[in-house]
Amino acid sequence: MPESQNIEYKSVWKDEYLKWICGFANAQGGTLYVGKDDNGNVVGVKNAKKLLEDLPNKITTVLGIVAAVNLHETPEGDYIEIVVEPHPNPVNYKGEYHFRSGSTKQELKGAALDKFLLHKYGKKWDGVTIPTVQISELKQESFDFFKKKGIEAKRLDEKCLKESPEQLLNNLKLIENGYLKRAAILLFHPDPEKFVTGAYIKIGFFRSESDLLFQDTIHGNLFEQIEKTMELLFTKYIRALISYEGISRIETYEYPIAALREALLNAIAHKDYAGCTPIQIRVYADKIKIWNEGHLPANWTVESLLHEHSSRPYNPDIANAFFRSGYVESWGRGIEIMTEQCTLAKLPPPIITNNGSDFWIIFRKDIYNTADLSSLGLSDRQIKAILYIKEKGKITNSEYQSLNSVSKRTATNDLSELVYKYRLINNIGFGAGSYYELRNGQ
Repeated sequence: MPESQNIEYKSVWKDEYLKWICGFANAQGGTLYVGKDDNGNVVGVKNAKKLLEDLPNKITTVLGIVAAVNLHETPEGDYIEIVVEPHPNPVNYKGEYHFRSGSTKQELKGAALDKFLLHKYGKKWDGVTIPTVQISELKQESFDFFKKKGIEAKRLDEKCLKESPEQLLNNLKLIENGYLKRAAILLFHPDPEKFVTGAYIKIGFFRSESDLLFQDTIHGNLFEQIEKTMELLFTKYIRALISYEGISRIETYEYPIAALREALLNAIAHKDYAGCTPIQIRVYADKIKIWNEGHLPANWTVESLLHEHSSRPYNPDIANAFFRSGYVESWGRGIEIMTEQCTLAKLPPPIITNNGSDFWIIFRKDIYNTADLSSLGLSDRQIKAILYIKEKGKITNSEYQSLNSVSKRTATNDLSELVYKYRLINNIGFGAGSYYELRNGQ
């Protein structure tokens, strides 16, 4: 068997290999073989019987754990098998914390070490206390806002209006041993960036991936960030399409407000704040991309999110406050809500990607409207044809003639030009079937 998450081969023993045993203990456990080459072939180890006596003591003395050490005698030579169980508590090698990942070992440092230790002790990042902050430093207006939203959502009783900030924080489990948790700072402090680097949001309007036209940054606590971001998006970055029913003016936004709000709340509640990087919202002419540094639960994939699943917030204390305020549900329906809202708005479902700690949600706009099609340089007749295809699924030459009161020759020329522009805009090659594709609604 090749080396893997749970298997490591060494041809000889060196005391530094205690780091590998430490890595197995801190991860899923595993087996270290001494006397085998990198392909798992037995090459034998000369001092196998002495190792059988010495290794259990070394492992216990240096690492503080017990591992099964077995001797195997074969015609090719003797080898040692060290079986390491996963340990619930963190194991260190002379003050260093090692971790098995895939077929490699890595030493944990900085934010990675903090995350590992919190996980081992059953804590989340937002549940860690900050002793230097007092309740009196928090923002009273944010407590009032939270109470108002919670009562409106029927998640809080009106009795909460009489509660002091300390009582409210205790009810939300945001105080531990007399100290405020990080979640309390992010939710209610006027300037959480004093304590959490990167705890803000950036919005930019891009002409292309590398061409930024203008941008804004949103600061303040999480409640303020949510409200300011949504207001800025729908007053400065996202257009409203204007229509009329009689004398009533109707504004229809390019994206459903509820879907974008849900995406923003998901980004904030599931963000890995230890990464010290702000949430980024990129607005383009035809799409919006929301990025946050985050991680899926163990053994989950993006596919897991697209099907029915439980709610497992990365920051449960923040998520609980959002639930009590009526911002979110606690049933793991965030993706479903976004998809439903996009479907109602006749938009494609959002695209979700996760690569390492990069988590993206991408909303795509319906560009098939008069204003956007005009900006692409299409004629009025061609715009009519596109809108006809949008409704009917295809258009024939005769239908184009009837729709625009033109001759067959004009219809043929218009349709050919339309195919050309479509392929040019979308960077698609040209082929003999282009006209046929348009006729068949492709």
